[in-house]
Amino acid sequence: MRVQRPLMELGRLDQFEPATDMPLDRGIRRYVLALRSGGVETFESCQGGPGHAFTEPTVRFHGGPGEGDKAFGVARELGLPVLHLRLSYAVHDGILTGPWWEMVFATTDRV
Repeated sequence: MRVQRPLMELGRLDQFEPATDMPLDRGIRRYVLALRSGGVETFESCQGGPGHAFTEPTVRFHGGPGEGDKAFGVARELGLPVLHLRLSYAVHDGILTGPWWEMVFATTDRV
């Protein structure tokens, strides 16, 4: 049986820097870093709320059918508050694009 490791105990995540050095919203930063440390290829994130691109804390990531299971396993092991996991598409100028994965969290990180 695996023991769940709370995200708060994973100080090493604060030392991890994304390969792109893109700024990350404070309320989602450690969630993104946690997923990346588990090998999840994230490409977009937002802490959500008024004035943000998403209404809820959301991380988007690439991958095939098994990547959602992998990312969910990483998130659960680290104690992240996952609310939804979905495979998503968008329609741009009448053309279907995607898919990509979206992981939505119940709350932002309270660091």
